[in-house]
Amino acid sequence: MTQPTIKDIAKKLNISPSTVSRALNDHPDISAETKRLVEMTSKELNYFPNTIAQSLKTKRSTTIGVIVPEIKHDFFSSAISGIEKVAYQSGYTIMVCQSNESYEREVINTKALASQRIAGLVISISQNTVNGNHFKALQKRGMPIVFFDRVCDDVDASKVVINDEESAYKAVNHLIERGYTKIAHITGPLNLKICKDREEGYKKALREHSLFEDKDFIISSGLHEENGYQSMEALFNLGKIPDAIFAVNDPVAIGAFKKIKEYGLKIPDDIAIVGFSNNPITSLVEPPITTVNQPSFGMGQRAAELLIKQIESDAEFKPVTEVLKTTLIVRGSS
Repeated sequence: MTQPTIKDIAKKLNISPSTVSRALNDHPDISAETKRLVEMTSKELNYFPNTIAQSLKTKRSTTIGVIVPEIKHDFFSSAISGIEKVAYQSGYTIMVCQSNESYEREVINTKALASQRIAGLVISISQNTVNGNHFKALQKRGMPIVFFDRVCDDVDASKVVINDEESAYKAVNHLIERGYTKIAHITGPLNLKICKDREEGYKKALREHSLFEDKDFIISSGLHEENGYQSMEALFNLGKIPDAIFAVNDPVAIGAFKKIKEYGLKIPDDIAIVGFSNNPITSLVEPPITTVNQPSFGMGQRAAELLIKQIESDAEFKPVTEVLKTTLIVRGSS
């Protein structure tokens, strides 16, 4: 079944397509009765405007593209909600894609969204993204881009981030103040700036308290639950049992949590755990997990605000980097 068009409405009402178009756009020259008939007939025929055709005509789109690594990750689903709230209030809709942590898929997503003539793009890069050439290509075509959380430093664009190093430092410092001295860190892919910065914050806290930095206690892994589980298993197989774990994010913390429980150790008596992001599941396990509260919804909101400001501004664009605050939520795991 083909999509109804303006011509179908015009034929049914025996008026010209141009009259239908002007009625749908609330043109003052069209009578209220004609507008009413056109609206009623468009609903009857289940007509929807062709936004791509409209953007070609007006040279203005009201759709914002969003690319995140994983929609299922609570942090990103919350950020998307923040983006959508601001977009809706400003008269925009959003089109969401996920890269599934794949650089290749991220490139495909950017091309697909560009072909839909989006007004701008909000993006958090995949764990495998090592350069921003595909984003630079969009910028050369005049497309505004804003990064949040995971960013490309080689792209001259606005960014909404947190201070990952400082946040990690505070988390590890908390463990040290609680008396833990053999603290392991399960990190993520080090091509991601957030992972490098969180590892640096971990090391900084150890150095400031003159604690030995055991290289075996730094495990490079991924960002999923299974990575935390496997990393904890690797530590046990080495025969090195830390008294605390600082995980790069909450899914990794949950994976480590499961392995520690399976191993028959108690949390936090034998091993304490601190995560990162404040995923809701961290408050539901027993004991609940201490974590860094990352303002995901607020990050999404601010990223959308910066993008829309850039889209609608006639002034010369100057990228900005906004750093939002985090808080440490202390729970039973530490």
